[in-house]
Amino acid sequence: MAFDRYVAICNPLRYATILTNSVIAKIRLAALTGAILLMVPLPFLLRRLPFCWSHNISHCYCEHKAVVNLAYADTRFNNVYGIIVTLFIVGLDLTFIALSYIKILRNVFSLASKEENLKAFGTCVSYLCAILMVYTPMVLSSIVHRFGHQVAAHIHILLANFYLLFPPMMNPVVNGVKTKQICDRVRLLFHWKNF
Repeated sequence: MAFDRYVAICNPLRYATILTNSVIAKIRLAALTGAILLMVPLPFLLRRLPFCWSHNISHCYCEHKAVVNLAYADTRFNNVYGIIVTLFIVGLDLTFIALSYIKILRNVFSLASKEENLKAFGTCVSYLCAILMVYTPMVLSSIVHRFGHQVAAHIHILLANFYLLFPPMMNPVVNGVKTKQICDRVRLLFHWKNF
């Protein structure tokens, strides 16, 4: 998305020639390869841990950290690997996003028209909201799981579910706010309620 925003704002006339289907496929393949390389070790790290009591986790899905907490052995390596994976994913993504936004802002400030600046900033703001909606719950959930030993179990479950449900639920809202037809309908809805 960062590259898409960069091309859309900085090279709008060449958008279709830069972001071809093959380029998009290569970006997807790189993201998929990175995700696989980072996640494949997790089951093997879990397999080496001894579990003696209940294998029931109190989550509605099988979260790695919740399974690690069931082990009765030293789980420091699993915890460190989980932190490294989280920091790597967030750090790499935010690095690419920051680089693209530096280029975008440099290009936006060179635009002559204030209307063009506002349009570019509007595109950037909705994208930044989408980024914050994904990364904030992810980092918060990871930190609470690793360092919040006094936090109640239901808070861990709530944060994990929030991390999975909130970003996809809010993404259409954030992207829809930019759409003129949706904004007009919302204004009309609130206008009718005022009378």
